[in-house]
Amino acid sequence: MTTPADKNLQETPLTATHRELGARMMPFAGYSMPVQYAGIKAEHQAVREAAGLFDVSHMGELFLDGPHAVALADSLVSNDVSKLVDGQALYTVCCNEGGTILDDLIVYRLAPERVMIVCNASNRAKISAHVAKHAGDPERQGQVSFKDASDDYALLALQGPKAQAILGDAGGSVFTGLGFFRVREGELLGAPVIIARTGYTGEDGFELFVPVDQAKAVWDGLMEAGASHGLQPIGLGARDTLRLEAKLALYGNDIDETTHPYEAGLGWVVKLDGADFLGKAALERIKKDGFERKLVGFEMTGRGIARHGYPIVDPESGETVGEVTSGSPAPTLEKNIGLGYVPKRLAKVGTPLQVEIRGKKIDAVVVKTPFYKRDQE
Repeated sequence: MTTPADKNLQETPLTATHRELGARMMPFAGYSMPVQYAGIKAEHQAVREAAGLFDVSHMGELFLDGPHAVALADSLVSNDVSKLVDGQALYTVCCNEGGTILDDLIVYRLAPERVMIVCNASNRAKISAHVAKHAGDPERQGQVSFKDASDDYALLALQGPKAQAILGDAGGSVFTGLGFFRVREGELLGAPVIIARTGYTGEDGFELFVPVDQAKAVWDGLMEAGASHGLQPIGLGARDTLRLEAKLALYGNDIDETTHPYEAGLGWVVKLDGADFLGKAALERIKKDGFERKLVGFEMTGRGIARHGYPIVDPESGETVGEVTSGSPAPTLEKNIGLGYVPKRLAKVGTPLQVEIRGKKIDAVVVKTPFYKRDQE
C-alpha cells in the first residue's frame, strides 16, 4: 500500500504496525496515515457499537509551565481557561486579531502551573510558533516556559461504548472513572501516560498520550484487552464520518482563517465576559454588528453525495449561495449528509437547498444538528 511519495512523509511510531495490519496508507498533514483497514463503513459501525482504536499521533502537544502558564493560555484562546481546575480540560478556538480562527484546540490544566494544548497536525507549526512568541514576551520573562513536545508523544484514541471496559481490562481502572473532559497522569501497561476522557467521534472514550518508545506496547496491550469486546483498529476515513455525524468541526474544511466562531456555530466557546484574549475586540464587534452567514447541517433528499467544495444553491433563485465544507454518507443514519455556510435567511431547519453534483442540482434540506447524538447513560 506504500508509494514512492511516502518516503517524503513523516511516520508515527505505529506506521509499521498499521502496515502489518493491512491498512491502506495515505498522506495526511505531512504524515503517512492509515485511512482504513477493514473498510470505512465497518470501522464506523465498530466505534458506534463496540470500540475502535485510532492512531492520531500526528496531532501536536504543546506545554506551558510556570506561574503564568494558565494566564498565557487564557490570553490566546476564546474560552475561559482560568476557570479550569487541575485535571480538567476545555474545547476552544485560538483566533487572530481579526477574530477568525487560527485553530481549534483542547486545553488541559494538568497542574496549578502546567498546561497542555493539543492542536491540529496541519496547524502545528503555526500554533507552536504563535504560542512560543507570546510565551517569550518580556513581561512573562521567567514566569512561563514553552515546549513543543509533539515529537515526544504518540496519541491514541480509544473510542466507543466499550472503551471504558477495555481500558479497565488493560489495567487502567484508575482512569475509567474520569468525568467528561477530565484528565489524569499515571501509568498504563508499564508506560507513563496522560489520559483524558475526550475524543472526536461523538462517542464516549479516551485519548492517551504515550511516550513514543512505548506506543506500540500500549497499542498492543489495548488491542489484546479489547479483543473480547470487539475492538478494531480504525483509520482516518471512519474518523471523518464519525466526527461529521456528531457535527465536530474539521479545521481546513468547516473552519479556518476566513471563518469566525459565531458563524461556525462555536459562539459557545467565546467568553466575552472573561479575561482579555487575542481577537476579543473583533469578536465583540461581530457579535454586536451581526454577521451574514451561518454553518448549517443538511441532508440530501435527492440521490447524490455532497462532497467538499460542491456548490450550494438557493432553489428559489437558482443562485449559488455557498459551498459544501464537509459531506459524506452517514453510515449510522443511512443518509447522505453535509455541512456548509449559507446566508442566514437559508439557515432555518427545514429550509430547502440544492447541491450541485457534477452539473446537476440535487435537492437537500437543512436539518437539526448534531446529526447523531449518542444515548446518555
